[in-house]
Amino acid sequence: MTWTGFAFVFGVFFLTHSVPVRPAIKSRITARIGPRGFTVAYSILSLGMLALLIWSAGRAPYLQLWAQMPWHRHAVHLGMLVTCLIVAISLGRPNPFSFGGARNSEFDPARPGIVRIFRHPVLVALALWAGLHLLPNGDLAHVLLFGVLAGFAIAGRALINRRKRRQMGDGAWTELNAAVAQAPIFTRAASWAELAFRIVVGVAVFAALLILHPYVIGVSAL
Repeated sequence: MTWTGFAFVFGVFFLTHSVPVRPAIKSRITARIGPRGFTVAYSILSLGMLALLIWSAGRAPYLQLWAQMPWHRHAVHLGMLVTCLIVAISLGRPNPFSFGGARNSEFDPARPGIVRIFRHPVLVALALWAGLHLLPNGDLAHVLLFGVLAGFAIAGRALINRRKRRQMGDGAWTELNAAVAQAPIFTRAASWAELAFRIVVGVAVFAALLILHPYVIGVSAL
Protein backbone atom coordinates (compact mmCIF):
# COMPACT_ATOMS: atom_id res chain seq x y z
CA MET A 1 0.00 0.00 0.00
CA THR A 2 1.26 3.49 -0.85
CA TRP A 3 1.22 6.51 1.45
CA THR A 4 -1.66 7.87 -0.63
CA GLY A 5 -3.71 4.76 0.06
CA PHE A 6 -2.91 4.95 3.76
CA ALA A 7 -3.94 8.62 3.84
CA PHE A 8 -7.19 7.75 2.03
CA VAL A 9 -8.10 5.11 4.62
CA PHE A 10 -7.28 7.59 7.38
CA GLY A 11 -9.62 10.13 5.78
CA VAL A 12 -12.45 7.61 5.48
CA PHE A 13 -11.89 6.62 9.12
CA PHE A 14 -12.41 10.17 10.37
CA LEU A 15 -15.29 10.73 7.98
CA THR A 16 -17.18 7.70 9.30
CA HIS A 17 -16.49 8.77 12.89
CA SER A 18 -17.49 12.42 12.54
CA VAL A 19 -20.42 12.52 10.13
CA PRO A 20 -22.79 9.97 11.79
CA VAL A 21 -22.61 11.73 15.18
CA ARG A 22 -23.48 15.19 13.87
CA PRO A 23 -26.78 16.09 15.61
CA ALA A 24 -28.82 16.51 12.42
CA ILE A 25 -27.56 13.29 10.84
CA LYS A 26 -27.65 11.28 14.05
CA SER A 27 -31.25 12.30 14.75
CA ARG A 28 -32.36 11.14 11.30
CA ILE A 29 -30.56 7.81 11.64
CA THR A 30 -31.88 7.31 15.19
CA ALA A 31 -35.42 8.03 14.02
CA ARG A 32 -35.11 5.14 11.58
CA ILE A 33 -33.32 2.48 13.63
CA GLY A 34 -33.73 3.71 17.21
CA PRO A 35 -31.08 4.72 19.79
CA ARG A 36 -29.97 1.14 20.46
CA GLY A 37 -29.77 0.39 16.76
CA PHE A 38 -27.67 3.48 16.20
CA THR A 39 -25.29 2.50 19.02
CA VAL A 40 -24.88 -1.03 17.65
CA ALA A 41 -24.45 0.11 14.04
CA TYR A 42 -22.01 2.87 14.96
CA SER A 43 -19.98 0.49 17.14
CA ILE A 44 -19.72 -2.07 14.34
CA LEU A 45 -18.75 0.63 11.84
CA SER A 46 -16.13 2.05 14.22
CA LEU A 47 -14.54 -1.33 14.92
CA GLY A 48 -14.53 -2.23 11.24
CA MET A 49 -12.87 1.04 10.23
CA LEU A 50 -10.34 0.74 13.04
CA ALA A 51 -9.42 -2.77 11.88
CA LEU A 52 -9.03 -1.50 8.31
CA LEU A 53 -6.86 1.39 9.49
CA ILE A 54 -4.58 -0.90 11.51
CA TRP A 55 -4.33 -3.27 8.53
CA SER A 56 -3.40 -0.34 6.28
CA ALA A 57 -0.67 0.86 8.65
CA GLY A 58 0.88 -2.61 8.57
CA ARG A 59 1.08 -2.48 4.78
CA ALA A 60 2.24 1.10 4.35
CA PRO A 61 5.90 1.76 3.39
CA TYR A 62 8.17 0.94 6.33
CA LEU A 63 10.32 3.74 7.74
CA GLN A 64 11.78 3.03 11.20
CA LEU A 65 12.03 5.93 13.64
CA TRP A 66 13.15 3.93 16.70
CA ALA A 67 13.86 0.29 17.50
CA GLN A 68 11.67 -1.84 19.74
CA MET A 69 13.12 -2.57 23.19
CA PRO A 70 12.17 -5.57 25.40
CA TRP A 71 10.63 -3.33 28.08
CA HIS A 72 8.27 -1.79 25.54
CA ARG A 73 6.14 -4.93 25.42
CA HIS A 74 6.08 -5.29 29.21
CA ALA A 75 4.87 -1.70 29.53
CA VAL A 76 2.17 -2.33 26.93
CA HIS A 77 1.01 -5.50 28.71
CA LEU A 78 0.63 -3.74 32.05
CA GLY A 79 -0.99 -0.69 30.49
CA MET A 80 -3.40 -2.75 28.41
CA LEU A 81 -4.54 -4.65 31.50
CA VAL A 82 -5.41 -1.29 33.08
CA THR A 83 -7.10 -0.21 29.84
CA CYS A 84 -9.26 -3.35 29.72
CA LEU A 85 -10.27 -2.87 33.35
CA ILE A 86 -11.26 0.76 32.71
CA VAL A 87 -13.48 -0.28 29.81
CA ALA A 88 -15.01 -3.23 31.67
CA ILE A 89 -15.81 -1.14 34.74
CA SER A 90 -17.25 1.82 32.81
CA LEU A 91 -19.24 0.37 29.91
CA GLY A 92 -23.00 0.24 30.36
CA ARG A 93 -22.95 2.41 33.47
CA PRO A 94 -24.74 5.76 33.88
CA ASN A 95 -22.51 8.62 32.76
CA PRO A 96 -24.21 11.86 31.68
CA PHE A 97 -20.84 13.33 30.64
CA SER A 98 -20.11 10.66 28.06
CA PHE A 99 -21.47 9.85 24.61
CA GLY A 100 -21.90 6.23 25.72
CA GLY A 101 -23.67 6.57 29.06
CA ALA A 102 -26.59 4.25 29.82
CA ARG A 103 -29.56 4.98 32.11
CA ASN A 104 -28.19 8.45 32.81
CA SER A 105 -31.27 9.34 34.82
CA GLU A 106 -29.99 6.89 37.46
CA PHE A 107 -26.61 8.63 37.80
CA ASP A 108 -25.83 9.64 41.38
CA PRO A 109 -23.25 12.48 41.55
CA ALA A 110 -22.56 11.58 45.19
CA ARG A 111 -21.49 8.07 44.10
CA PRO A 112 -20.05 8.63 40.61
CA GLY A 113 -17.68 5.65 40.66
CA ILE A 114 -15.09 5.72 37.90
CA VAL A 115 -16.68 8.91 36.53
CA ARG A 116 -15.17 10.71 39.54
CA ILE A 117 -11.70 9.94 38.14
CA PHE A 118 -12.43 9.94 34.40
CA ARG A 119 -15.38 11.88 33.00
CA HIS A 120 -14.84 9.99 29.74
CA PRO A 121 -13.46 6.52 30.62
CA VAL A 122 -13.76 5.10 27.09
CA LEU A 123 -11.79 8.00 25.63
CA VAL A 124 -9.17 7.56 28.35
CA ALA A 125 -8.95 3.87 27.44
CA LEU A 126 -8.59 4.73 23.74
CA ALA A 127 -5.84 7.26 24.49
CA LEU A 128 -4.04 4.71 26.68
CA TRP A 129 -4.34 2.00 24.03
CA ALA A 130 -2.97 4.26 21.31
CA GLY A 131 -0.25 5.84 23.43
CA LEU A 132 0.98 2.50 24.74
CA HIS A 133 1.20 1.04 21.25
CA LEU A 134 3.51 3.84 20.17
CA LEU A 135 6.30 2.28 22.23
CA PRO A 136 6.86 -1.00 20.34
CA ASN A 137 5.77 0.37 16.96
CA GLY A 138 8.45 2.85 16.02
CA ASP A 139 7.88 2.97 12.27
CA LEU A 140 6.38 6.09 10.69
CA ALA A 141 3.06 4.58 9.63
CA HIS A 142 2.27 3.24 13.10
CA VAL A 143 3.52 6.40 14.80
CA LEU A 144 1.07 8.36 12.63
CA LEU A 145 -1.67 5.82 13.33
CA PHE A 146 -1.37 5.65 17.11
CA GLY A 147 -0.27 9.25 17.56
CA VAL A 148 -3.28 10.61 15.69
CA LEU A 149 -5.68 8.24 17.46
CA ALA A 150 -4.31 9.27 20.87
CA GLY A 151 -4.72 12.93 19.91
CA PHE A 152 -8.20 12.18 18.59
CA ALA A 153 -9.20 10.65 21.93
CA ILE A 154 -7.76 13.55 23.92
CA ALA A 155 -9.39 16.18 21.71
CA GLY A 156 -12.67 14.25 21.82
CA ARG A 157 -12.98 14.99 25.52
CA ALA A 158 -13.28 18.73 24.91
CA LEU A 159 -15.63 18.17 21.97
CA ILE A 160 -18.01 15.99 23.98
CA ASN A 161 -17.87 18.37 26.94
CA ARG A 162 -19.00 21.24 24.70
CA ARG A 163 -21.76 19.14 23.18
CA LYS A 164 -23.01 17.88 26.55
CA ARG A 165 -22.85 21.38 28.04
CA ARG A 166 -24.95 22.65 25.15
CA GLN A 167 -27.48 19.83 25.54
CA MET A 168 -27.75 20.09 29.34
CA GLY A 169 -27.37 23.86 29.61
CA ASP A 170 -24.43 25.69 31.17
CA GLY A 171 -25.94 25.83 34.63
CA ALA A 172 -26.92 22.18 34.87
CA TRP A 173 -23.63 20.95 33.40
CA THR A 174 -21.52 23.11 35.71
CA GLU A 175 -23.54 22.10 38.77
CA LEU A 176 -23.29 18.40 37.94
CA ASN A 177 -19.57 18.59 37.20
CA ALA A 178 -18.91 20.41 40.49
CA ALA A 179 -20.97 17.85 42.43
CA VAL A 180 -18.99 14.96 40.94
CA ALA A 181 -15.69 16.73 41.65
CA GLN A 182 -16.64 17.03 45.33
CA ALA A 183 -17.57 13.35 45.69
CA PRO A 184 -15.07 10.92 47.28
CA ILE A 185 -12.68 9.31 44.81
CA PHE A 186 -13.39 5.89 46.28
CA THR A 187 -16.81 4.90 47.58
CA ARG A 188 -18.37 1.62 48.61
CA ALA A 189 -19.51 -0.31 45.54
CA ALA A 190 -23.25 -0.48 45.04
CA SER A 191 -22.80 -4.15 44.15
CA TRP A 192 -19.59 -6.00 44.97
CA ALA A 193 -20.77 -8.90 42.84
CA GLU A 194 -21.15 -6.68 39.78
CA LEU A 195 -17.77 -5.06 40.38
CA ALA A 196 -16.10 -8.46 40.71
CA PHE A 197 -17.82 -9.63 37.52
CA ARG A 198 -16.62 -6.57 35.61
CA ILE A 199 -13.05 -7.07 36.83
CA VAL A 200 -13.15 -10.71 35.74
CA VAL A 201 -14.48 -9.64 32.34
CA GLY A 202 -11.69 -7.05 32.02
CA VAL A 203 -9.00 -9.62 32.81
CA ALA A 204 -10.62 -12.12 30.44
CA VAL A 205 -10.69 -9.58 27.62
CA PHE A 206 -7.03 -8.77 28.25
CA ALA A 207 -6.14 -12.48 28.09
CA ALA A 208 -8.19 -12.88 24.90
CA LEU A 209 -6.37 -9.94 23.29
CA LEU A 210 -3.02 -11.55 24.07
CA ILE A 211 -4.09 -14.88 22.63
CA LEU A 212 -5.83 -13.52 19.53
CA HIS A 213 -3.30 -10.80 18.74
CA PRO A 214 -1.20 -12.87 16.30
CA TYR A 215 -4.32 -14.09 14.49
CA VAL A 216 -6.14 -10.75 14.28
CA ILE A 217 -3.21 -8.32 13.99
CA GLY A 218 -0.62 -10.72 12.55
CA VAL A 219 2.00 -10.06 15.24
CA SER A 220 2.38 -11.78 18.61
CA ALA A 221 1.90 -9.50 21.61
CA LEU A 222 4.16 -11.67 23.77
